[in-house]
Amino acid sequence: MRSIWKGALTFGLVNVPVKVYSATEDHDVSLHQVHNKDGGRIRYQRICEVDGEVVPYQDIDKAYDDGEQTVVLTKDDLASLPSERSREIEVVEFVPSDQVDLLTLDKAYYLEPDSSSPKAYVLLRKTLEQTDRTAIVRFSLRQKTRLAALRVRGDVLVLQTLLWADEVREAAFPSLDESVRISAKELEMSASLVDSFSKDFDPEEFTDEYQSELRTLIDAKLEQGDAIDTDATFGKKEEEDGGEVIDLMEALRASVERSRAARSGGADTGKTDEKGKAADTKPAAKKKNAKAS
Repeated sequence: MRSIWKGALTFGLVNVPVKVYSATEDHDVSLHQVHNKDGGRIRYQRICEVDGEVVPYQDIDKAYDDGEQTVVLTKDDLASLPSERSREIEVVEFVPSDQVDLLTLDKAYYLEPDSSSPKAYVLLRKTLEQTDRTAIVRFSLRQKTRLAALRVRGDVLVLQTLLWADEVREAAFPSLDESVRISAKELEMSASLVDSFSKDFDPEEFTDEYQSELRTLIDAKLEQGDAIDTDATFGKKEEEDGGEVIDLMEALRASVERSRAARSGGADTGKTDEKGKAADTKPAAKKKNAKAS
């Protein structure tokens, strides 16, 4: 990995020099646009509206237009901002970790100690672990002031930028204002369904199916050309019935039994009795999505 930024974590009079690295990377298949008529590649150019010339990126400045006047901001202008010159990641407060809303978490970065002795780095890491606190920090990166959560992942400090409060939309749905009655039996059966799916989370068990299928499609087209039979490549997809049923309890019972059968390697036995055990009835012909009323 190559560091993208160097600076210092500061809290009180304590200074912790660090290097910053991107913690994540994109493994999506790289695609570009082409003309569907002749396969020619589509390219974009930066054209000046005044002289019609293609402008190299290094010759481009930024500007603000208030509707009446335009102010041009050069690279030197932007670099002169005090926040842009700062190389500090300032701790502004330590908060209980459960108060950081997961919805606000954004880009993640690893911090590596950048000094002859990592003692201050390790001290901060151990303090966060011991107090179960998350440090809220403020810093500037790439022409933007960032708010971030500083937390511990293994032996490493992780900086995760946060969305500003006004960047998170309010979820106001009229349908949730309606009064909905949930029976004790429905809640019990739903909890049983949750229990049947419960296990420890291991992210390595999951893969990006779309990217895997996309690579399979690309390989098949490289081998077979445009005459590819996608049904032969992926199997024919069955039509799904998008209807709904009102019997929520029946859907919950069937879901519990299906989950248990799948985990035990058995077949889907269809209906269950009220305790989630297989009932002595024939399987339902076709199950549909359930919707609470």
